[in-house]
Amino acid sequence: MAKAVGIGGVFFRVADKDGLAGWYEKHLGVTGLWQQQAGYTVFSPFAADSDYFPASKQWMINFRVDDLDGLIGQLESAGIAVETRPDEWDAPETGRFARIHDPEGNPIELWQPPVGPVV
Repeated sequence: MAKAVGIGGVFFRVADKDGLAGWYEKHLGVTGLWQQQAGYTVFSPFAADSDYFPASKQWMINFRVDDLDGLIGQLESAGIAVETRPDEWDAPETGRFARIHDPEGNPIELWQPPVGPVV
């Protein structure tokens, strides 16, 4: 059976296309044509009434990161607010998480997967 083999792109509308593209490149290293590292990608529709991310947003992007603590330090040094919830978002079976928002208010989840298999 033919099937999808990966995410080919993420497309969303913004007010300041060039400014936001520069922000993603500067703070997360994500460019317009970006070669990502192999690894898990979670594809998960959420219920319309989910409170996992703001109800006013239809999507949230999650980036796999190689050093969550290091990235949090870089982001905070740049004046970007970082939300962490160690009691909820730190689990050996799923990894570690943090949240930020881009300059247009779009939620971004940062995920450092566990060393072993993801459960």
